[in-house]
Amino acid sequence: MTVLAPAGLAVRGTAARLGPTGLLAAVVLVLLLLAALWPGLLAPGAALAIAPADAFQPPSWAHPFGTDESGRDIYTRVVHGTAPSVGIGIAATAIGVGGGLVLGFAAGLGPRWLDAAIGRIIEVLFALPTLVMALLLVAVMGPGTGAAVLAIGAATAPGYARILRARVRGVARSDYVAYARWEGAHPVSVFSRHIAPNALWPLVGVATLGIGQAVVWVSALSFLGFGALPPSPEWGAMLNAGRVYISSAWWMTIFPGLAIVVTATALTVLGRRVGGTGRG
Repeated sequence: MTVLAPAGLAVRGTAARLGPTGLLAAVVLVLLLLAALWPGLLAPGAALAIAPADAFQPPSWAHPFGTDESGRDIYTRVVHGTAPSVGIGIAATAIGVGGGLVLGFAAGLGPRWLDAAIGRIIEVLFALPTLVMALLLVAVMGPGTGAAVLAIGAATAPGYARILRARVRGVARSDYVAYARWEGAHPVSVFSRHIAPNALWPLVGVATLGIGQAVVWVSALSFLGFGALPPSPEWGAMLNAGRVYISSAWWMTIFPGLAIVVTATALTVLGRRVGGTGRG
């Protein structure tokens, strides 16, 4: 009889939970991390290097994704654009989760009047579509990458706050929290050992989903001219630059768009598996 080591059991358990689709999404995530951290390994060239003589070259062995109007290799730009594109999504999600933590814990653990006030604010903000709210904030702060990150982060915070508020209220009323308080545990100990871990875990999967959504929304802002601007290799900016040539050089739009779709899909699949809402 073969006895599996704990590490082997953990790997098998993780693979079984992710399923074939989840494993494929995990492979995509590994490639994204590699492209973000060490883009030169996948695309040794320079993302901003121009070669006017090679402008508008269709996909070929020399240029797998073709070239743009300045002769820049689109494959190289897509790879080097992983860091700014995904990094902006992560930063926006971090801001949104941070704001959601403050509002969610304040509403879930605070007095009734504070819960009621924050609850109304969350409901009003949550009723606005995320992209519409982000556009309003960018209109106030002005265009730019920093403004886009803050706008998406602020626009997504009410959603995280709403989830956390409901979870905190449920955990705070649970039997094990009541028992810990009955034993005389300090409120800080009750919060750190019981409430916070059980309330925050569902946000892990939701935040993973949120990164994929934030990548799409930030790219949308860049496409509309409110985020990163050409010649930045950020995927939304590349879409913005390629839209003028969509009929004659379709590859300038298709490949950055595919990068956004694949990234958002992989993160969505992993978020569902981590959050326990997906099926193998």
